[in-house]
Amino acid sequence: MLPHALLLLVHLLAAIVWIGGMTVMHFAVRPAAVARLEPPARLGFMADALGRFFNWVTAAIVLLFASGLGMALPAGMAQLHWSVHAMLGIGCVMTAIFGVIRLSAWPRLVRAVAERQWPAGAAALARIRVLVTVNLALGVLVIALVIVGPALR
Repeated sequence: MLPHALLLLVHLLAAIVWIGGMTVMHFAVRPAAVARLEPPARLGFMADALGRFFNWVTAAIVLLFASGLGMALPAGMAQLHWSVHAMLGIGCVMTAIFGVIRLSAWPRLVRAVAERQWPAGAAALARIRVLVTVNLALGVLVIALVIVGPALR
């Protein structure tokens, strides 16, 4: 049972990094940057902050899938409650959205900042904000499924 408990700990910590990080970036860091920094400085700051955060998210995603599958596969996927399947499906969607952010929108932001193309940088950051909002909502849905899902047959 200890290996399962360790896998669950890793899984929960990785989820906290990803969902908690999105919450902090969306509701604290970005509004503070908007309030305190002029657009060129804000865009550079957000590009740097997001780059650091995205490295943590990448590691969290790897740990989430590894620990989640490590807990699920021994039981057999067919034996798992529907909420676990839903969690996995939503996690796949969230990962795809993160891929779009990390591999498309964020590089556009970094490039725009480097080229001092502030309107393009603002558009890239706005796209990131929308996608993060969607992922944050999906992350909250996953948390709700973990808590309430098992009670729903």
